[in-house]
Amino acid sequence: MKPRIIFATGLSALLVIVPAAFGQSAASAKPAARTALGLPVVPKNAAGYRKLSAEQLAASMAGKKFTLVNVHVPFEANLPKTDLSIPFDQIKSSANKLPRKDAPIVIYCRSGTMSTQAAKDLAAAGYTRVYELDGGFNAWKAGGHRLAGSTH
Repeated sequence: MKPRIIFATGLSALLVIVPAAFGQSAASAKPAARTALGLPVVPKNAAGYRKLSAEQLAASMAGKKFTLVNVHVPFEANLPKTDLSIPFDQIKSSANKLPRKDAPIVIYCRSGTMSTQAAKDLAAAGYTRVYELDGGFNAWKAGGHRLAGSTH
């Protein structure tokens, strides 16, 4: 095998490329560690919440043990197994609809803009296990996953 020289910017690009650079396929790489609730172990960002890719969320859906919240307005579609729909700008005032502050909550919208704001608001309000679907249900669809209750 010829050695490959790989140039990448940023840690995430390096993490994706490294297995291939050493002769491993991505499929032979170890699966991501998961919490007892089936969500991947990912660090919190500076705003206090965790980002999930569509594939990470899809892998967590089979044994779903978290609250899945659609915060997009106006309503366009849901991911399967969505528990709540709360407009992103009403998330702070809707604490009575949410589980306790230490329960895992996954937030999503269409593209990630509204869910990012909602995730920041929940983390600032003391919620400790907030996850946000990076890229929203657009990323979910692009990954080949289906939506439920679409208006188009």
